[in-house]
Formats: sequence, C-alpha cells, structure tokens
Amino acid sequence: MYDHILLNREEAAACLGIDPVSFDKYFRKKGLKAFMLGKQERYLQSELYSFIKNHSIS
Repeated sequence: MYDHILLNREEAAACLGIDPVSFDKYFRKKGLKAFMLGKQERYLQSELYSFIKNHSIS
C-alpha cells in the first residue's frame, strides 16, 4: 500500500490543529517542501511530520 498522503493547505493545517493562516506563518515560510498539483500547493503528510521532527526545540 502506498503510504504517501497528499494534503492541501487547509488539510495540513487541520492535521496540526492550527488555522491555515498560522500554517502559512509557521510552516510555509520556513521551508516546508511542497509541490504544485494544478494550481495548488500540496504537502506530503510524511514531509510535514519530518519537518516538525527536525525543527523541534526539545
């Protein structure tokens, strides 16, 4: 089974329990890898979790 789940901005924010504006502020501008699918950015759920893990403060 293929484990990669693609998320749009709103889904990525919901996955983290934050609003889309906060997602833009904290993640999109800090180098989270994304790619374009049509006219929208998409994020791999695994990349999102990896980004969080690599930028943890503790």
